[in-house]
Amino acid sequence: AAGNWPKRPPIQELFAWGSSFNGALGLGNTQSVSSPVQIGALTTWAQVSSAGDAGGAAIKNDNTLWRWGQNNRGQLGLNDTANRSSPVQVGALTNWKEVNALNLMCVAVKTDGTLWAWGTNGQGQLGLNDTGNYRSSPTQVGTLTGWNSVATGNGSLNCGAIKIDGTMWMWGDGSTGALGQNNTISQSSPVQVGALTTWASVSINSHCVAIKTDGTMWSWGYNGQGQLGHNNTTSRSSPVQIGALTTWAQARAGLSNCAAIKIDGTLWVWGQNTSGVLGINSGLNHSSPVQVGALTTWASVSINKNTCVAIKTDGTLWAWGVNSSGQLGFSDTVDRSSPVQVGVLSTWATANTGSSTFAITNS
Repeated sequence: AAGNWPKRPPIQELFAWGSSFNGALGLGNTQSVSSPVQIGALTTWAQVSSAGDAGGAAIKNDNTLWRWGQNNRGQLGLNDTANRSSPVQVGALTNWKEVNALNLMCVAVKTDGTLWAWGTNGQGQLGLNDTGNYRSSPTQVGTLTGWNSVATGNGSLNCGAIKIDGTMWMWGDGSTGALGQNNTISQSSPVQVGALTTWASVSINSHCVAIKTDGTMWSWGYNGQGQLGHNNTTSRSSPVQIGALTTWAQARAGLSNCAAIKIDGTLWVWGQNTSGVLGINSGLNHSSPVQVGALTTWASVSINKNTCVAIKTDGTLWAWGVNSSGQLGFSDTVDRSSPVQVGVLSTWATANTGSSTFAITNS
């Protein structure tokens, strides 16, 4: 019977566009492009992280880890400091679960729940209980297992992670209060944020935004542009709830702003609005969440520096904000202050943006 035929594996192609400084796009050269171009011919990519304008990191369906771009601090994890302009496998292991890269460093979690970091370490951001000595290959952070997800931000100055037990941990530069310890002290190994076991996700820059399992949203760190969403510009050094809603599904911290999606599929933004990155068709900053349009069909969002990309539930990809390197994918370098569709495809599964943007299709 027809129903007995083996299911065809999904086609998961990886695309890149924007700045290709030091081979950041992974296209085998250093030429910037302003519309999506496929990286190689493989169709087995599972997830991707944009390292700003310094390259990317990705994991395939076979749980292998791949990196490309700038490598002056060993951030590619290849045991050297030579740049790469196309994806190169990091070691030979097939047990990588999640990766998060930014500029000068990279952090990742393996399927066994161990946590790994490499790259620059001037502020102890690798979590290895020292400072100053960069690592050019993945190095385990402590000996604990149970790590579930990890994030890095603030120009590669700090990191955060959530364990399977719902606890949240931070380390690195604490000068902005972004470590959530009620002080501005830096930490060179992971320290727990409070004692709660209800954290679901965290996103980091010089400020942090996190969501709990009850759907509440919390933020802390630097707040000069209202990026904490508390209707003021007062910085906080420990988590403070944003409003009283319990309907937040995901949130991302940009350079001086944030974007979030509610469980009803609405998209919300706040903070600095350089070149229309908030997507509300104006250049005004906002210190509390404002809705982008009236649609209820947003599935995921990524914001980094002054560019934002989002995917709708119909699989279409949308972008807005700064476009100086073509990172919006519109075949030009014109900024946009409200969401505009990228091409005509409706098979986009995930997207991650910086001065270079990466996205994966799933068809």
